[in-house]
Amino acid sequence: MSSPGTVEGPFGALREQLLNAAAAFAGAPASLSEILAGLVDDVDRALREQLEIFPVCHHSPASALAMARRLREKRPEVVYLELCEDLRPLLDELSNCRLPVALQAFATELDGFPAGAGPLSVVAPITEASAEYQVIAYALRTPGVELVLVDRSADHVFQWLDKDKDKDESREDAPAPDPEHGEDAALHGDAVGIEIGDLRPRFAELEAHLLHHGKVRHWSEWWDQYVERPLLDADHDTYRQVMVLIGSLFRRLAPERGERLASDEERERHMWTRIREHLSTSGADPARCMYVCGAFHAASRVEEFGLAGSDTYTVTPRTGTRWLYGLIPSSHSAIEAQFGLASGSVSIAAATWAKAVSRGGVKTYKLEGQQTKAKPKKAAEPEAAAPGPVADRLSGFLSRPSEPGGLDEEELLGWCVDLVRLARRNGYLASTADAIAVYETSILLAGMRDRARPTPYDFQDAAVTCIEKDVVPGRRDVRHLCEILLGGDRIGQVGYASMPPLARDVYDRLEPLGLDLHKRTVQRALMNLNADPDLAPCSHLLWMLRYLLPDGAVRPIMGTRRLGERSIQESWDLSLGQHQRSLIELGYEGVTVEQVLERRLRRAVRDPQATAATALEAVEDSIVFLGSRRFTDELGARAVELLSAERTVDDAPEVLRRMRRLLAHFRAAEPELPAWCEAFVTTGYAHYCTLLPTAFVAEDTGVRQVGAMLGFLFSMEGLALSLGCDRAQLELAVQQSHPQAPAKVALLWGAQSQLGLLPLAALRERCDGLLANPLVVPSFPLYISGFVQALESVPSLTPFVVELISKAFGRLPDAVLLPWLPKLITTLREQARELVPVLVREAGRTFPAGLAELDAWVPPWERRAASPAADGPVVAAGGPVAELLRAHPDTCDAVAGLLGCAGGWQADEPPAYAEAVALLARHPETALAVAGLVAPTG
Repeated sequence: MSSPGTVEGPFGALREQLLNAAAAFAGAPASLSEILAGLVDDVDRALREQLEIFPVCHHSPASALAMARRLREKRPEVVYLELCEDLRPLLDELSNCRLPVALQAFATELDGFPAGAGPLSVVAPITEASAEYQVIAYALRTPGVELVLVDRSADHVFQWLDKDKDKDESREDAPAPDPEHGEDAALHGDAVGIEIGDLRPRFAELEAHLLHHGKVRHWSEWWDQYVERPLLDADHDTYRQVMVLIGSLFRRLAPERGERLASDEERERHMWTRIREHLSTSGADPARCMYVCGAFHAASRVEEFGLAGSDTYTVTPRTGTRWLYGLIPSSHSAIEAQFGLASGSVSIAAATWAKAVSRGGVKTYKLEGQQTKAKPKKAAEPEAAAPGPVADRLSGFLSRPSEPGGLDEEELLGWCVDLVRLARRNGYLASTADAIAVYETSILLAGMRDRARPTPYDFQDAAVTCIEKDVVPGRRDVRHLCEILLGGDRIGQVGYASMPPLARDVYDRLEPLGLDLHKRTVQRALMNLNADPDLAPCSHLLWMLRYLLPDGAVRPIMGTRRLGERSIQESWDLSLGQHQRSLIELGYEGVTVEQVLERRLRRAVRDPQATAATALEAVEDSIVFLGSRRFTDELGARAVELLSAERTVDDAPEVLRRMRRLLAHFRAAEPELPAWCEAFVTTGYAHYCTLLPTAFVAEDTGVRQVGAMLGFLFSMEGLALSLGCDRAQLELAVQQSHPQAPAKVALLWGAQSQLGLLPLAALRERCDGLLANPLVVPSFPLYISGFVQALESVPSLTPFVVELISKAFGRLPDAVLLPWLPKLITTLREQARELVPVLVREAGRTFPAGLAELDAWVPPWERRAASPAADGPVVAAGGPVAELLRAHPDTCDAVAGLLGCAGGWQADEPPAYAEAVALLARHPETALAVAGLVAPTG
């Protein structure tokens, strides 16, 4: 590199002029002169390189036009492009897509990265108004042209990110996303964005200075006014020199010790190493090649720069991560949000590109859906000219004032009129006067900002000033309307042929619906599965897609799909066009939807955080969606393993609910229970019996969890005992439980009542004693909450719980009752929602149905207490059973002896139905006629 005092070369005069200016205006000229001279040296170095370096800026119409001109002029045989080297196979699929789209590398199975870092995703968006698209279209449509991607792979992107201690610090100077971006800004998800030609000041004070003196609000607007438009019609040499100069300026004023600069230099070493490797293996002539990179990288100062650079750099190997590649739809707003551009800037760039192309003078390259088979004539292809001497075009460009382009009145008037029409459609009370005001204000703002003609940014500001109101009448404000007018948020689409096999399979299987699912509108699908059974596979696929895709992609309006349930008619809102990215990323996980669903379910049960409830949910989903007995048995066996390994009972309510449902399904649909199901019941019986005493006294175990444990033990006791379990284990567990919390004490009493250890009369006496104890009255609502939870395991206590709640309402003081009522309601709603109908039905049977009966109504428990017969021996009811037992008393006597019951048989009394027997004996005709009707042959 030349020293600051050197004046040789084509840029000697410019260097000397800049040094004189630095000496005249700088108080300490040493550093400033070094920077200014270095700018010129960087330009000179880049232009003298044997391999032509073409600097670009991402999504720049000026770069795209200059690239199209240069490609038709030089016709390079090899083009090296700054793009991830492993994305090259995707470029051939761009001809099937509608731009903008994004190249994506996606990985879920990680090897060599920290656990839990996935999924990893890298996207590189491509728009038509970009230099990289011109290069890709030229290479794909021109026979004999090789396109080589030389930037680091997607795997290296995350390798280098992991080297940084704090990734946020390395991007602390990156622009923040604009909050004004619309809903389509999330098309890229949380992927890492890769842009070709990132050109923005990395020195915050420099950017603020440029925006302030340029009288603009955002960097995109400054770039459009001072770089983009002056370079639209510039020749090749002027364009290259100006772009390298800008890249050198931003590079020299960037923080020297920033992590971002170090990463950029690493990328430059990687790219130049790959270029030299390809040239040495292919034997290509550097004069017939071109290197397309960002202007920032064109002014690189690493030792590996150029074909004569150092060869000491070694590319690190990739990790063992398995990367998947595909195309996903993108949009202008998604690109703006990804790279921190001003809202609408990419749409304005697309409009500028379209206008420049329509003016003529440049024939651009474009993929038309299929490559041209006709080979161009060799005579029509110009030979690549030998690189001539470098001429200084910077001096003239920097010293020449901008040429006024004149006011395009027709274009500006068209914008104003169309905007007023669009505003009226969206609820604004705009008129012709507003159109005139916007027109005049646009010209005024352009003059105040030293612009030769109003730009789209001036037009936007003028429209907001003249039309916008305090309240937006519709969904779109004026700024959004301007973006729509100037081109709108164009959304790309991946073609059918470029989709992964799973996405194509989904579209093929849904074809019987007769809908164009590629559209971005919401479409309604109506299915009568009885009248048209051929739509049943479509219905099954839609339910699986609803399980796998985000909310909104596939939404059922009518119909359900649960265990043992199938709908007769279904209605769906389908929006696969808007969620194309999610469908494509689903294709990275497998070839069919069934395969992806099976892999997700298996991964869910094998996760280190998986529980028995998770496994039972996977079993249920497997039965509903896949119907594979083998796979269901595999998931069920895993559920048994997880249950036996659990040391807590936090998921006991979920386990109980799902296991009851699965048992009901298998009993109705299968001739016998699966082996894993029997093993789960026996394992769960022993497991919960073991944990029951600890759960009763543990403070971190809730009442609902203990109630669910008891519900599992009691509701599945019959099955467990038939499979070899011992009931003594449950009895010992209950007897060893000694809770202190009132709610858990109530649960224990309920369990003792179910086991016969606590008669109902004794339980009622205990509760009456609690109500009569003034020290216990404040905590009595907690006992009631425990009894309500006990209904899960002992449903026979329902009448007693209704009695207890009624007594509490009647006896508790208001100071205790009123604060407890809201808590009771919330507890029932959150923890015992399914028990509320049981209590309501029992209360309906207990209480009178009308107000007229209420005054004379006596509660059943009070009638029972006031009955005289309650104090004496119970009189056995008459009937055939009693007569049979009296006729054969030996069995009853033996049972009474085993149980230790004292007393003898009651005296025979005349049957209560003696009069009816006598009546039938006197008039047997009726009884004989009825007997003849019931058994005519008897």
